[in-house]
Amino acid sequence: MHPFLQNDFHIKWATLTPDHIETDIDKALNEARSAVDAVAAQQPPLTYANTIAALDQGLDTLNHAWGLVSHLDSVNNSPELRAAHNAMLPKVSEFFASIPLNEALWETLKAYGVESGTEDLSPTKHRYIKETLADFREAGADLPPQQKKRSSEIQSQLAELTQKYSENCLDGTNAWEKIVTDEKQLSGLPKSALDAARQSAEQKGAEGWRFTLQAPSYIPVMTYADSDALRKEVWSAYSAIGRSGEHDNRQLVRQILDLRHEFAWLVGQENFANHVTERRMAASGQAALDFGDEIFKKVRDQFEKEAEQLRRYKAAEEGLPIDHPSLLEPWEVGYWAEKQRKASYAFDEEALRPYFPIDRVISGMYEIAQQIFGLRIEERDTSKVWHEEVKFYDLFDSETNEHLGSFYADWHPRESKRGGAWMNYFITGNRDPSVGERSPHLGLICGNLTPAVGDQPALLTHREVETIFHEFGHLLHHLCGDVEVKSLNGVNVPWDFVELPSQIMENWCWERESLDRIARHHETGDTIPQELFDKLLAARNYMKASANVRQLAFGKMDLELHIHWPDSAEEDLDSFVENVLQDYSVKYKTQTKSNIFNFSHLFSSPTGYAAGYYSYKWAEVLDADAFTRFQKEGILNAETGREFRIKILAKGNSEDPAKLYKDFMHRDPDPDALLRRDGLIP
Repeated sequence: MHPFLQNDFHIKWATLTPDHIETDIDKALNEARSAVDAVAAQQPPLTYANTIAALDQGLDTLNHAWGLVSHLDSVNNSPELRAAHNAMLPKVSEFFASIPLNEALWETLKAYGVESGTEDLSPTKHRYIKETLADFREAGADLPPQQKKRSSEIQSQLAELTQKYSENCLDGTNAWEKIVTDEKQLSGLPKSALDAARQSAEQKGAEGWRFTLQAPSYIPVMTYADSDALRKEVWSAYSAIGRSGEHDNRQLVRQILDLRHEFAWLVGQENFANHVTERRMAASGQAALDFGDEIFKKVRDQFEKEAEQLRRYKAAEEGLPIDHPSLLEPWEVGYWAEKQRKASYAFDEEALRPYFPIDRVISGMYEIAQQIFGLRIEERDTSKVWHEEVKFYDLFDSETNEHLGSFYADWHPRESKRGGAWMNYFITGNRDPSVGERSPHLGLICGNLTPAVGDQPALLTHREVETIFHEFGHLLHHLCGDVEVKSLNGVNVPWDFVELPSQIMENWCWERESLDRIARHHETGDTIPQELFDKLLAARNYMKASANVRQLAFGKMDLELHIHWPDSAEEDLDSFVENVLQDYSVKYKTQTKSNIFNFSHLFSSPTGYAAGYYSYKWAEVLDADAFTRFQKEGILNAETGREFRIKILAKGNSEDPAKLYKDFMHRDPDPDALLRRDGLIP
């Protein structure tokens, strides 16, 4: 039967059980090895079809099958699934690491690379040949045999260590709960948080209110709870994830950093950051670091001013002298920042919640995408999904009626599901006329958003609405992809360009014209009152320098670790991070520790966002700048939207991203666009 090896577009999720994983992945591995061997042994005449394309096609089944296993590990984790996944992970990792280190294969591909100029190929295929050869070299294809062997071992070890790190983050998050039986301890918490906590307790058979470290539970406590003791307890528990006991990530992080650095040296790079960024827009670790430092210099004064203002505000509220206010505790910051925002703008974010029922937000977002990008989105039967909350949609071109792709959406937290929000894909459809008919793409979007409580729909925060738009932007990048080479489609672009399509979508969450499409009161159907909308806009740039510095600090910590490792290993890691971020950090009474032991972006996959977290800020500059064109020409302007779809979304990595950006904007990016939008420069 081999359920994981089926290539059905409509995946039969009920058949994908853990007991099939080992047999199916073993079979897929054997087929993939045979395909690699066949390409390696290919005799002249060498062509694109019997080398580059044959290699990709030979790996398709394994990539798809392992993608399904990894996906289920993210959304439906269980002891049985975890055991089956981890039993096969070393074999799969070792196989993929071995491909660029296969001497015979590399000789065949190099030989074809020399000859390929004589073949009548499209510019996209020529680009892919160059990219493939560069990928092989970057992975160590030119290394001598002993170093190739070590390179393969490193990649296999990294896969196992980062998987364990990810499991520790999930298990460490799930291991903690707080049951409160005295409602007086919950003073300040909004009704939405209390109702969710009550429901959570009931689901666990407990009395009272249950709080966890999952974002929809954690964030309201830190923002609204009047009880200093409760906030401290929750903050302390969250800060401890990955730092002790059976879910301890401290040694894993050192091992991961050691292996990454060793690998970078093996392939001739000074450090892992240079290895990662060499073919990205930044081009080097130091350039990425300089980029962040330049922004920091421009916002530093305002950042320090915001911290001082918050201290003064708290002192004044407590009747203490404001000339020399005392430092805050880290568990006080979110609480007092929210109080100050309310005082300054008379704006309570909870007042927006009733206007953001999740179904209205999503249907409104689809309306916006349909209008500006020339699409049509239709919900389909969702009986065959991996969880009852998952929905399934088809996406069409509104003019041609072509079925461009379909996607799954899974928006709420579960204990079996990893934290955060993400987009991924199962199938990249065919866009190469020489191969056959066009076929649809298949993708997915996941999140951990506020769930429904009782009979009331899930009511979201504005930030959660932005999250949905963000992940949908990634999804559109894949589904609107029109690249004839599958491996260059959609999100397979340089990492510091990949966040442009996602982050630009967040801008539609701030415009009256588009908000009226997504925000309707769940009981009355009314749009957001103008007074409340004005307050939302007025508060948009509240403590914006602090928000910028928080992201810049994550990016700097990431780069400093990967540039200066192993020198930094001589120090305690917390001390190293504290030292490099001393200017980027607010001073507190209780010194905070870094989040590197619970920071999945950096350590839950062999590379992932490692030495690439700066990409969020890099792409934010691009998105702030690119959205100015929509603001000038109409934020729901179909011509502008169609041009963005054709020149950015459809192109994937078929051309240099700097050129794609210039094709859309007709100029280079304005480096100050982000700070101007954030109100930090005129």
